[in-house]
Amino acid sequence: MEYAAGFRDSTQIVLPWECLEGIRHELESEFTVTIHDEGDVARIIGSPVVIKEVSEYLVRKGVSLP
Repeated sequence: MEYAAGFRDSTQIVLPWECLEGIRHELESEFTVTIHDEGDVARIIGSPVVIKEVSEYLVRKGVSLP
């Protein structure tokens, strides 16, 4: 079961919507990801390689990741 949790963590980022204010469209146009609306949070889903790139991008934009 740990493998499934590790794989899931490498294919998604879950953040409050306010973290994506002003960068959501840039994020979607620059990376091949799906942003799923789950009420108070946004779930960014992509391949492990893309999620790593998105994580680096978000950190450069000043977004604190969990």
